[in-house]
Amino acid sequence: MTERTVIRDDVTLVCHDRGGDGPPLLLLHGLAGYGGEWDTLARHLGPRFRVVTVDQRGHGASTRRPADVSRAAHVADVVAVIEQLDLGPVTLLGQSYGGHAAMLAAAAHPELVERLVMVEAGPAAASAGTVADIAAWFASWPTPFATASAAVEFLGGGPVGLAWAAGLEERADGRHPRFDPDVMVAALTDNTHRSWWPEWGRIDCPTLVVLAQSTIIDAEQLDRMHRDRPDSVLVSVPGTTHDLHLERPEALVELVEAFVGR
Repeated sequence: MTERTVIRDDVTLVCHDRGGDGPPLLLLHGLAGYGGEWDTLARHLGPRFRVVTVDQRGHGASTRRPADVSRAAHVADVVAVIEQLDLGPVTLLGQSYGGHAAMLAAAAHPELVERLVMVEAGPAAASAGTVADIAAWFASWPTPFATASAAVEFLGGGPVGLAWAAGLEERADGRHPRFDPDVMVAALTDNTHRSWWPEWGRIDCPTLVVLAQSTIIDAEQLDRMHRDRPDSVLVSVPGTTHDLHLERPEALVELVEAFVGR
């Protein structure tokens, strides 16, 4: 695995390129996440793909406080990673916040995206209530976490808690998030300004939408996604929550391999 940096304007994006001779697969994490949360998935898919992960702006080892956290900035970052690392056209896979960025990149730059996989993401606008709930959740974090086990327990336990805790930065006084909550809230707020149905309708590459048994994508949004693009493949993974890529990575691996092999 090789660490690569992509620089666009005033932002440095830290990527990890796992190499390989297979078709390129670019993975985008969710809000407050980091590229390393894809490690299990990447190990399974590595023999078949050239897997690249990226810490998106404001996250992980990338620029922590970028001036611009708009959707347009995230799309431009995806383009910069694909072009500077010579990946295109790619299979672009994103979860939640990263799935939304992947969707917009596929709509705006069809020449760079061969296939699209969206995990727990859709075109509807985020609600102000959702943003407020997420802001309150960040405010409740008892940071710094005194120990790794305390972080794992608070962040959900099991594979989800372990993955989130692994993304923390260890300092002398404990473990700290590698993001600033106000930056996360500002980035998510941009999703409340409008819906993104026109972009969803413009996507012309094969698309797989993977859903958990959560409330992130409600039935009304799901019905319209299928109605507007009946060629897309929509799949639900039973017994999972929003972080299904951490809970059931093997299920996501099977879906991706079958989708790419179609």
